[in-house]
Amino acid sequence: MNFSLVTELSPWYILLCILLGAVYAFALYYRDHTLESLHKWIKIAMAVFRFTVVTLLAFLLLSPMIKTIFHEVEKPIVIVAQDNSKSILIGKDSAFYRKDYPELMNSLIKNLAKDYDVKQLSFGDGVKDGIDYNYGDLQTNISQLFEEVNNKYNGRNVGAIVLATDGLFNQGSNPIYSSKGLKTPVYTVALGDTTVHKDLILSSINFNKVVYLGNSFPLQVNVDARECGGSTSQLIVSRDSTVLFKKQVDISTNNFHSTVQVILDAKTKGIHHYKVKLTPVEGEITTTNNEKDLFIEVLENKQKVLLVALAPHPDLAAIKQSVESGENYELKTVLIDKFDGNLNNYDLVILHQLPANTNPANNLLSLIKNKHIPAWYILGSESSIGLFNDQQLGLMILDSKGKTNDALPAFVKDFSLFTLSEEAQKNLNKFPPLVAPFGSYKTMTNTYPMLKQQIGSVKTDYPLLYFKQDGENKLGVLAGEGLWKWRLNDYMLNQNHESFNEIVTKIVQYLSTHETKNKFRVTAKHSFSENEVLQFDAEVYNDSYELINTPDVHLEIINKDKKSFPFNFSKTDKAYTLKAGYLPVGDYTYNASVKVGDKTLTASGVFSVSALQVESNETIANHSMLYALAKNHGGAMVYPRQLGDLDKMIHALDNIKSVSYEHKQLKDLINLKWVFFLLLALVSAEWFLRKRSGSY
Repeated sequence: MNFSLVTELSPWYILLCILLGAVYAFALYYRDHTLESLHKWIKIAMAVFRFTVVTLLAFLLLSPMIKTIFHEVEKPIVIVAQDNSKSILIGKDSAFYRKDYPELMNSLIKNLAKDYDVKQLSFGDGVKDGIDYNYGDLQTNISQLFEEVNNKYNGRNVGAIVLATDGLFNQGSNPIYSSKGLKTPVYTVALGDTTVHKDLILSSINFNKVVYLGNSFPLQVNVDARECGGSTSQLIVSRDSTVLFKKQVDISTNNFHSTVQVILDAKTKGIHHYKVKLTPVEGEITTTNNEKDLFIEVLENKQKVLLVALAPHPDLAAIKQSVESGENYELKTVLIDKFDGNLNNYDLVILHQLPANTNPANNLLSLIKNKHIPAWYILGSESSIGLFNDQQLGLMILDSKGKTNDALPAFVKDFSLFTLSEEAQKNLNKFPPLVAPFGSYKTMTNTYPMLKQQIGSVKTDYPLLYFKQDGENKLGVLAGEGLWKWRLNDYMLNQNHESFNEIVTKIVQYLSTHETKNKFRVTAKHSFSENEVLQFDAEVYNDSYELINTPDVHLEIINKDKKSFPFNFSKTDKAYTLKAGYLPVGDYTYNASVKVGDKTLTASGVFSVSALQVESNETIANHSMLYALAKNHGGAMVYPRQLGDLDKMIHALDNIKSVSYEHKQLKDLINLKWVFFLLLALVSAEWFLRKRSGSY
């Protein structure tokens, strides 16, 4: 640690401070003849005190600072990441991975910790600090681990990464590609078993999650078998313990694959739980992958959406693909010039860049109002802002003059009409800007903005997406075109369209849902995965049909054994939300209640939690991927019993060294307390001597 004194002005000014102190002390104690009777040492002491005080005060006017330089030595970081998914225990060595392997890994960590800063992580469904070796995660996402390491340790002195896994992943992208940005040696510990064991696998089932009443629907069941040649099994499909389908599967080879088509009938509405099972064959390594649970919702009919556009545009395909990703929606696209004036049976109309100067779409707009059909207006560069303003849709855009702005989406945190997942909200902030009409935006009452416009780095109060309801007329307005860029960007960020699809389908779902006069509503998904947080939303209305959230809302979830789990909703800006955590696989009912005045309002529903079995679908470890991953990053692959050799490999690295960092700190001298007390002590000492000598 080094100290030095610096000033904003030239150090030569310090001489002036000393001179000022000397002149002041000389004038006071050697020119003042009233002090001639004092002892010489008293005069000298008082002069020194006055000289020091004046010099220090003058010096403080130069804004002096103390510069402190700290030197910090950081050990190299070694990251040890352990696969905590269930696939590790599938195989003959499960006892080894529960007992012996943790001891070997902890010994490696202990040896590395003598010379390095060891960071321990576990991964599976997510990435967590620490390792507990319980192997309970239901999915494996290795690419998320690399993303977490890059975000958390970027710029740090990371010397090596130890990745212990069986190489099997069922979430995220291929680790070979997702790790390309790493500039750190990667050492892989090859877990699991590459031996082909006897195993019968219900590998996948292709089916529609939503079907329609009175229709027949197919299940495409894919069966795989290894080392089971000459065996037979029964494929059984049942619902509520009633067998609906049974077929014998003859396994002819040791590397067997077959697809079985099953046709079922949708006879009653609601959510139905189907179980698909293969009876085990003798000697299987595991039977957990022999059965799957399906939850299929039977609806009366699809909701129909009409997309009317001014002209062909890439937004149209993006909207259509996202809407139809929700299986209970059917979308038809038509250009306004070809619109036949028929809006019968449509639950929602989407208007893309209508009304426009080239086509005011008067007939279509009149039909929407007269039939009270919900509408979603999407404005763009071809929209007629004047005609849009004339519709009185809750927004006036003034002084537009045909110009546009690039507007980034900014999510409104207190938006409460429906709920977006945290992942969708996070991705929204990364989406590119839409082309929005330029102008001054003025919103009317009873509008609910979901997105506001961010122009460059400036967040405005101008709405980018809002919703409004007047009586039976429900509408939404997106003040910008370019949704197709959001869809492409979502795929670039996440290798899927899930966030974009969620945003569009939630908008369509809200607008197309037929409003009832119920004063209490609870909404939730009908099917959850076992590793998915249960989320419910609720709305309460007063007698004037206005949203309120003053009373408390209670929810009770009941399982098939009639055991109940009570919860209370949290209040949002105008509604309620509840995250009820996780529940075991099964079918559930829920009852919700709220007391408004002297009345108790109730709502009820059903949902199901389905099992995730992806970890048992593949039982052969992928060591070739681990070898390639280690080779690409200058490391090596070892097996669990070679962890001692891995310790030597890491210690032998030439480029894994401690790094010294220099930190500079500047502190104003005038802010130091000891300076104040020093001045006070000097002035007090001088006063005491003068008082004692009778000079005052």
